[in-house]
Amino acid sequence: MLALILLLISLGIFIFAVTYFRRKDNPEEIELNTEISDDCCGAHVVCERDSLLNNENKIIYFDDEELDVLANTSPTDYNSNQLNELSEVFNTLKEEDVAGWLRSLQLRNIQLPFELREEALLIVSERRSN
Repeated sequence: MLALILLLISLGIFIFAVTYFRRKDNPEEIELNTEISDDCCGAHVVCERDSLLNNENKIIYFDDEELDVLANTSPTDYNSNQLNELSEVFNTLKEEDVAGWLRSLQLRNIQLPFELREEALLIVSERRSN
């Protein structure tokens, strides 16, 4: 039994040594393509147009400058006029602009009410899956 355990340990050390020296002699070069083309189709996960992450701090307005008054306001504190303004802007957006609009709102510290946020995220996820 002791011989079997020593044999397994020796085999493990041998495999580790072979793998270590083989990688040391032939380092793998990994090339990452981080360039995003301007004609992105929106059909893949890494497309910047459908990404909700802010890669740069550039605010793009979607003819919604009036929404800046909602910055740092909780969605539960919105009155009916403010909710109507948000809904009006959202409903006039093209589907391909929804992700960019959400990024813009995030940079401007504007939070969407739950219903609009869920609908917007649904549109973005549907665009990604197509």
